[in-house]
Amino acid sequence: MKVLLIDDHTLFRTGIGALLQGHDIQLAAAVGSGAEGIELATELDPDIVLLDLRMPEMDGMEVLIKLKQRHPTLPVIMLTTSEDHSDLLSALQNGAQGYLLKDMEPEDLISALERALKGEVIVAPALTPLLVRVAQGEILKAHQEDDLQSLLTPREYEILSHIAEGKSNKVIARELDISDGTVKLHVKSILKKLGVHSRVEAAVIAIERRIKK
Repeated sequence: MKVLLIDDHTLFRTGIGALLQGHDIQLAAAVGSGAEGIELATELDPDIVLLDLRMPEMDGMEVLIKLKQRHPTLPVIMLTTSEDHSDLLSALQNGAQGYLLKDMEPEDLISALERALKGEVIVAPALTPLLVRVAQGEILKAHQEDDLQSLLTPREYEILSHIAEGKSNKVIARELDISDGTVKLHVKSILKKLGVHSRVEAAVIAIERRIKK
Protein backbone atom coordinates (compact mmCIF):
# COMPACT_ATOMS: atom_id res chain seq x y z
CA MET A 1 0.00 0.00 0.00
CA LYS A 2 1.35 3.44 -0.97
CA VAL A 3 -0.04 6.44 0.93
CA LEU A 4 0.10 10.15 0.14
CA LEU A 5 -0.35 12.35 3.25
CA ILE A 6 -1.46 15.97 2.90
CA ASP A 7 -1.48 17.89 6.19
CA ASP A 8 -0.10 21.31 7.11
CA HIS A 9 1.17 20.26 10.56
CA THR A 10 4.78 19.09 10.37
CA LEU A 11 4.68 17.16 13.66
CA PHE A 12 1.55 15.31 12.62
CA ARG A 13 3.06 14.39 9.24
CA THR A 14 6.12 13.03 11.01
CA GLY A 15 4.05 10.95 13.43
CA ILE A 16 1.78 9.49 10.77
CA GLY A 17 4.78 8.73 8.58
CA ALA A 18 6.45 6.79 11.39
CA LEU A 19 3.21 4.92 12.13
CA LEU A 20 2.72 3.85 8.52
CA GLN A 21 6.31 2.78 8.05
CA GLY A 22 6.13 0.81 11.29
CA HIS A 23 3.37 -1.25 9.68
CA ASP A 24 5.26 -1.79 6.42
CA ILE A 25 3.11 0.75 4.58
CA GLN A 26 4.94 2.92 2.08
CA LEU A 27 4.65 6.67 2.58
CA ALA A 28 4.82 8.01 -0.98
CA ALA A 29 5.10 11.59 0.29
CA ALA A 30 4.01 13.80 3.20
CA VAL A 31 3.35 17.41 2.25
CA GLY A 32 1.83 20.48 3.88
CA SER A 33 0.42 22.11 0.77
CA GLY A 34 -2.83 21.14 -0.91
CA ALA A 35 -1.59 22.30 -4.30
CA GLU A 36 1.57 20.23 -3.97
CA GLY A 37 -0.46 17.23 -2.87
CA ILE A 38 -2.65 17.44 -5.96
CA GLU A 39 0.39 17.44 -8.23
CA LEU A 40 2.06 14.57 -6.36
CA ALA A 41 -1.10 12.48 -6.64
CA THR A 42 -0.53 12.45 -10.39
CA GLU A 43 3.24 12.06 -10.21
CA LEU A 44 3.42 9.34 -7.53
CA ASP A 45 0.22 7.38 -8.26
CA PRO A 46 -0.57 6.52 -4.60
CA ASP A 47 -3.05 3.81 -3.61
CA ILE A 48 -4.77 6.11 -1.13
CA VAL A 49 -4.64 9.71 0.14
CA LEU A 50 -4.89 10.88 3.75
CA LEU A 51 -6.07 14.48 3.68
CA ASP A 52 -6.40 17.10 6.42
CA LEU A 53 -9.49 19.31 6.32
CA ARG A 54 -8.32 22.57 7.87
CA MET A 55 -5.37 23.91 5.87
CA PRO A 56 -4.30 27.43 4.83
CA GLU A 57 -4.50 28.71 1.25
CA MET A 58 -6.36 25.66 -0.10
CA ASP A 59 -8.48 23.79 2.43
CA GLY A 60 -9.02 20.04 2.41
CA MET A 61 -12.45 20.16 0.82
CA GLU A 62 -11.13 22.06 -2.17
CA VAL A 63 -8.22 19.65 -2.44
CA LEU A 64 -10.65 16.71 -2.26
CA ILE A 65 -12.78 18.09 -5.09
CA LYS A 66 -9.75 18.65 -7.33
CA LEU A 67 -8.31 15.24 -6.55
CA LYS A 68 -11.57 13.49 -7.43
CA GLN A 69 -11.85 15.48 -10.66
CA ARG A 70 -8.41 14.31 -11.75
CA HIS A 71 -8.49 10.83 -10.21
CA PRO A 72 -12.10 9.69 -9.77
CA THR A 73 -11.20 6.23 -8.47
CA LEU A 74 -8.46 7.32 -6.05
CA PRO A 75 -9.58 6.68 -2.44
CA VAL A 76 -9.30 9.81 -0.30
CA ILE A 77 -9.78 9.69 3.46
CA MET A 78 -10.25 12.89 5.42
CA LEU A 79 -8.27 12.83 8.69
CA THR A 80 -9.32 15.79 10.80
CA THR A 81 -10.23 17.21 14.20
CA SER A 82 -13.57 18.51 12.92
CA GLU A 83 -16.70 16.76 14.18
CA ASP A 84 -18.89 19.27 12.38
CA HIS A 85 -21.78 17.50 10.67
CA SER A 86 -21.64 19.71 7.61
CA ASP A 87 -17.95 18.89 7.11
CA LEU A 88 -18.68 15.17 7.26
CA LEU A 89 -21.55 15.33 4.81
CA SER A 90 -19.69 17.63 2.42
CA ALA A 91 -16.71 15.29 2.40
CA LEU A 92 -18.81 12.23 1.60
CA GLN A 93 -20.87 14.09 -0.98
CA ASN A 94 -17.67 15.21 -2.71
CA GLY A 95 -16.36 11.69 -3.00
CA ALA A 96 -14.32 11.02 0.15
CA GLN A 97 -13.85 7.32 0.89
CA GLY A 98 -13.78 8.04 4.58
CA TYR A 99 -13.88 10.61 7.38
CA LEU A 100 -11.76 9.93 10.45
CA LEU A 101 -10.85 11.90 13.55
CA LYS A 102 -7.26 12.53 14.57
CA ASP A 103 -7.80 11.28 18.12
CA MET A 104 -8.37 7.71 16.89
CA GLU A 105 -6.19 4.81 18.00
CA PRO A 106 -3.14 4.32 15.74
CA GLU A 107 -3.96 0.68 14.97
CA ASP A 108 -7.49 1.70 13.99
CA LEU A 109 -6.07 4.00 11.32
CA ILE A 110 -4.11 1.12 9.79
CA SER A 111 -7.26 -1.01 9.76
CA ALA A 112 -9.25 1.84 8.21
CA LEU A 113 -6.75 2.21 5.37
CA GLU A 114 -6.92 -1.50 4.61
CA ARG A 115 -10.72 -1.48 4.63
CA ALA A 116 -10.88 1.62 2.43
CA LEU A 117 -8.69 -0.06 -0.16
CA LYS A 118 -11.27 -2.85 -0.32
CA GLY A 119 -13.93 -0.28 -1.20
CA GLU A 120 -15.49 0.23 2.22
CA VAL A 121 -16.57 3.73 3.25
CA ILE A 122 -14.93 4.45 6.61
CA VAL A 123 -16.47 6.89 9.09
CA ALA A 124 -15.38 7.64 12.66
CA PRO A 125 -17.64 5.67 15.06
CA ALA A 126 -18.44 8.85 17.00
CA LEU A 127 -20.09 10.29 13.89
CA THR A 128 -22.27 7.25 13.15
CA PRO A 129 -25.40 8.78 14.73
CA LEU A 130 -25.38 11.55 12.13
CA LEU A 131 -25.23 9.08 9.26
CA VAL A 132 -28.00 7.13 10.91
CA ARG A 133 -30.31 10.12 10.73
CA VAL A 134 -29.36 10.77 7.11
CA ALA A 135 -29.80 7.17 6.04
CA GLN A 136 -32.94 6.27 8.01
CA GLY A 137 -35.49 7.06 5.36
CA GLU A 138 -33.95 4.74 2.79
CA ILE A 139 -32.86 1.79 4.90
CA LEU A 140 -35.60 1.33 7.46
CA LYS A 141 -38.40 0.40 5.10
CA ALA A 142 -36.97 -3.06 4.49
CA HIS A 143 -36.62 -3.80 8.20
CA GLN A 144 -39.73 -2.40 9.82
CA GLU A 145 -41.04 -5.83 10.79
CA ASP A 146 -37.74 -7.43 11.82
CA ASP A 147 -37.66 -9.07 15.24
CA LEU A 148 -33.98 -8.58 15.99
CA GLN A 149 -33.96 -10.74 19.11
CA SER A 150 -35.18 -13.76 17.18
CA LEU A 151 -33.00 -13.00 14.16
CA LEU A 152 -29.72 -12.62 16.11
CA THR A 153 -28.03 -14.64 18.82
CA PRO A 154 -27.97 -13.04 22.28
CA ARG A 155 -24.31 -12.07 21.84
CA GLU A 156 -24.94 -10.61 18.38
CA TYR A 157 -27.87 -8.64 19.75
CA GLU A 158 -25.66 -7.31 22.53
CA ILE A 159 -22.91 -6.30 20.10
CA LEU A 160 -25.43 -4.62 17.80
CA SER A 161 -26.54 -2.45 20.71
CA HIS A 162 -22.94 -1.26 21.08
CA ILE A 163 -22.62 -0.66 17.33
CA ALA A 164 -25.72 1.54 17.54
CA GLU A 165 -23.85 3.71 20.05
CA GLY A 166 -21.01 4.21 17.56
CA LYS A 167 -18.45 2.12 19.45
CA SER A 168 -15.45 0.60 17.68
CA ASN A 169 -14.64 -3.12 17.72
CA LYS A 170 -11.82 -2.44 20.16
CA VAL A 171 -14.08 -0.67 22.64
CA ILE A 172 -16.77 -3.35 22.33
CA ALA A 173 -14.19 -6.08 22.91
CA ARG A 174 -12.91 -4.34 26.03
CA GLU A 175 -16.38 -3.77 27.48
CA LEU A 176 -17.53 -7.35 26.82
CA ASP A 177 -14.16 -8.88 27.79
CA ILE A 178 -13.74 -10.71 24.48
CA SER A 179 -11.13 -10.46 21.73
CA ASP A 180 -11.21 -8.01 18.82
CA GLY A 181 -11.27 -10.99 16.47
CA THR A 182 -14.38 -12.40 18.13
CA VAL A 183 -16.13 -9.05 17.81
CA LYS A 184 -15.23 -8.88 14.10
CA LEU A 185 -16.71 -12.35 13.50
CA HIS A 186 -19.93 -11.37 15.27
CA VAL A 187 -20.17 -8.10 13.32
CA LYS A 188 -19.74 -10.00 10.05
CA SER A 189 -22.54 -12.36 11.03
CA ILE A 190 -24.80 -9.46 12.08
CA LEU A 191 -24.36 -7.68 8.75
CA LYS A 192 -25.10 -10.90 6.85
CA LYS A 193 -28.26 -11.63 8.85
CA LEU A 194 -29.54 -8.07 8.46
CA GLY A 195 -28.72 -8.06 4.73
CA VAL A 196 -26.65 -4.88 4.94
CA HIS A 197 -23.09 -4.02 4.00
CA SER A 198 -21.89 -1.62 6.68
CA ARG A 199 -21.96 -0.90 10.41
CA VAL A 200 -23.78 2.34 9.70
CA GLU A 201 -26.69 0.51 8.08
CA ALA A 202 -26.80 -1.94 10.98
CA ALA A 203 -26.84 0.96 13.44
CA VAL A 204 -29.74 2.54 11.56
CA ILE A 205 -31.80 -0.62 11.95
CA ALA A 206 -30.87 -1.03 15.61
CA ILE A 207 -31.80 2.53 16.52
CA GLU A 208 -35.12 2.40 14.69
CA ARG A 209 -36.02 -0.91 16.36
CA ARG A 210 -35.03 0.67 19.71
CA ILE A 211 -32.59 -2.09 20.51
CA LYS A 212 -31.67 -2.30 24.19
CA LYS A 213 -28.75 -3.77 26.09
